[in-house]
Amino acid sequence: MSQKAKNITVPVSIGYGLTDIMGGGAFTVIGAWLLFFYTTFVGLSPVEAASIVAIARVVDAVVSLFMGSFTDHFYKHYFGKKFGRRRFFLLIGAPLMLVYALLWLDGMNYGFYLAVYLAFEIIAAMVLIPWETLPSEMTKDYNQRTKLSTCRMFLSASGTFLATFIPGLLISYFGENSAHAYLINGVIFAVLFMVCVFISWNVTWERELTPEMRAELEKDERQKTLAEKLASLCHLFREYGSTLKIRAFRKHLAIYLLSFTGKDVYNTVFVFFCVYCLHVSSSLAGSLLSMSIVGLPVTLIAGIGIIKYGPSKLYVFAYLLMLICLGGFFAVYQIPALNTVTMLVVLGGLYQVGRCVLEFTPWNVFPFIPDIDEMVSHQRREGLFAAVMTFSRKTTVAIATFIVGILLQSGGFMKGSQTQPPEAVHTIAMLMFVGTAGLLILALWQALTFHLNKRTHKIFVDELDRLKANGHPQQVSAEARRVVEDLTGYSWDTLCREPAATVTDGNVRPVL
Repeated sequence: MSQKAKNITVPVSIGYGLTDIMGGGAFTVIGAWLLFFYTTFVGLSPVEAASIVAIARVVDAVVSLFMGSFTDHFYKHYFGKKFGRRRFFLLIGAPLMLVYALLWLDGMNYGFYLAVYLAFEIIAAMVLIPWETLPSEMTKDYNQRTKLSTCRMFLSASGTFLATFIPGLLISYFGENSAHAYLINGVIFAVLFMVCVFISWNVTWERELTPEMRAELEKDERQKTLAEKLASLCHLFREYGSTLKIRAFRKHLAIYLLSFTGKDVYNTVFVFFCVYCLHVSSSLAGSLLSMSIVGLPVTLIAGIGIIKYGPSKLYVFAYLLMLICLGGFFAVYQIPALNTVTMLVVLGGLYQVGRCVLEFTPWNVFPFIPDIDEMVSHQRREGLFAAVMTFSRKTTVAIATFIVGILLQSGGFMKGSQTQPPEAVHTIAMLMFVGTAGLLILALWQALTFHLNKRTHKIFVDELDRLKANGHPQQVSAEARRVVEDLTGYSWDTLCREPAATVTDGNVRPVL
């Protein structure tokens, strides 16, 4: 469907965003409960449990790296022409969401859990990578994209809340020592994810094919030799590397990886921290995590804030608030008199405010990154950037999860035990405070110099449109030149002087 034939209404935005109930919900449950489930009920060691996540996500990261480019060029194939190069993968991915329930079966062996988790990660990437590019496909307008992203993050916050609230209820009902709660939770969410992805497929659309794409469709495809295939593969990896030449994307990626990995460390060890360090029940830990419900109104407020103040200020607010709450949890750990349900609820709620803003901001920024790249590459490479972000994210979370597992085991954690030795308790506490806080501080440092916002994006796009309309490069205003140079990382003279070449050749395509 053409962009011109459709408007970004609130129902369309909600339908688009429903897929992030899976994106936010599935991995919130996995991050918060999977290692605890495997070490407490399945009988795996911390290293075995963490290795399942690490191995699956590394393999998935490699698959994700190719998925973005594959969807960029999927319009050449029959199903891409019929169902869309992005949306086709939502259509086939919806029923495959049911695989999620198999993660929570009790009594299976290590190989089974690894295979199922690997399958789900690949299915999720197959859906999320093309889905993440749809705002750039559906509209070029900053406010319209923000509407899509705000609805997405509101629903992601809803998924995060459900993913922590429902397990807590089920654990309370079935008891702390029952594995049935986890399986029932898995079945409920598997069906929910399937419905959400299907709705997103139904309400979204893609941009019309450009003349260049149509011309490529009309070319006669011939069988490539092995040498040509290898050359194409090398070219693809150069394209991935070329994304890191864009300064705005480098900073965006650093902020995204540091802050989300810090959040992952917190989620992974929080249940362990509550049960073994604070000596409260796992159902209460689930209730504290379910304070993510505050994310529902916070997401709406953040949607206004990112337009008015820009992403950099939202990042600073989120990181400072989360760091303050980590300090509060440390005080509760050190001073038993502070260990009350009221104190934990207050700290848990405030932390979730910061976490929600943290999660909201990067994916509101992402749709504008391909606009910056277009000035350099003269291409629309949304899928390529989505693949690099997904690859990087999955790689770092795999490494972080595996390190957590190693540190837990080396710290003396005993699988299946209701009590842990002091060394293990200390290790859990240090992972909670030092690991999470250190990563957030590094992310804050990067966020302070991130300059992509509504004002600079408009200046940038106006200049890009002027050049596309054969405007002379030397007629650029001083402000537009400064913004272009800051966001791309290239000097204006270099952009205008280099001979025609694609960015993947190591040169910069001229803006003429």
